[in-house]
Amino acid sequence: MSSRLPEQTKTPASAGVFTLVITGAPYSSQAPQTALHFARAAIAANKRIDRLFLYGDGVHLASSLSAPPSDELNLCEAWSAFLTENNIPAVACIASALRRGLVNESEMQRYELPAFNLRAPFEIAGLGEWVDSAASESRVLYFHKGS
Repeated sequence: MSSRLPEQTKTPASAGVFTLVITGAPYSSQAPQTALHFARAAIAANKRIDRLFLYGDGVHLASSLSAPPSDELNLCEAWSAFLTENNIPAVACIASALRRGLVNESEMQRYELPAFNLRAPFEIAGLGEWVDSAASESRVLYFHKGS
């Protein structure tokens, strides 16, 4: 009879690593606020956010032109501060961004627009960024705009 104990199973590394995808716009959807609450709780629990990806109306979260009333949470500012403090990369889908008037400096020059409005630390990139995250060991969580 063997005295060997059964091997313990480890929690996969991905259990503590998340990629967040937000598709709902701030102020017309609960998605950005719910995602921010989740992200703060995950970081507080020593989990890691691999990256934030904005798609569809979610790209409005990366706008530097958002100015909600002073008695409301500025979600764009709150997300920007959270991402910067925690060194989390954030990407807005280029196709979604351009359709909704969100541009960085290079897209402003490319399309000969008068200004750019992408808030730091957000970047504009293609779906390849999302594919990289989805193919990694992180768990992808979607925060949709709802119906």
